[in-house]
Amino acid sequence: MTDCVAIVSGGMDSITLLHYLVKHLNKQPAVLTFIYGQKNSREVTYVQHHTAALNISDHRILDVGVFAPLLASSALISDDVPLPDIDEARQQGQPSTYVPNRNMIFLALAAAYAETLGVQDVFYGAQKQDAYSYWDTTPQFLAQLNAVYALNPQTPVRIHAPFVGYSKADVLRTGLELNVDYGQTWSCYAGGDVACGTCPTCVERLNAFREVSIPDPLTYATAGKA
Repeated sequence: MTDCVAIVSGGMDSITLLHYLVKHLNKQPAVLTFIYGQKNSREVTYVQHHTAALNISDHRILDVGVFAPLLASSALISDDVPLPDIDEARQQGQPSTYVPNRNMIFLALAAAYAETLGVQDVFYGAQKQDAYSYWDTTPQFLAQLNAVYALNPQTPVRIHAPFVGYSKADVLRTGLELNVDYGQTWSCYAGGDVACGTCPTCVERLNAFREVSIPDPLTYATAGKA
């Protein structure tokens, strides 16, 4: 029986979270995956791979692309906003890869679905960014959002981010212990057929694999830099 809701893209953080929920916490999650106009929407196929492997029957792919024009200040959506390299992302106060209010929007929909299912726990894959930070992946965001949801007297949904204090390498170590196939994940922001190796998330991913001293199973256009 479904006992929680999980937001899962096809990236290594959320795929690791999915395996963590099923294999470590013995959860039976309903999974939500969002298409919101992102360039790397191919990641959806990787979620389907893992939900099938974990025998998860409730996987909903929600096309919320109608919101894309409202989020077009992000390099993940707009071709008019260049993707930063890792140095530029480190220097920007809010990296141009930030999607305005994305996590709040997704979590609101996930919380609504949790209420519909009669469950109280929602999980998402926020982790500690190694090079920069998004405000909606922080412990402070999590705590204050949960204070809001606690106002619900009928079904006080609680948002969980088990990896909120983890580095990318910590997430990877967790996934390796859970036998996650990272060849069936996708992190690149650029949206090409091969991961670029130079966008911030590619570099952080490559650095994580270097830190744990194993090769990344993905093919990259360039090896990226630390």
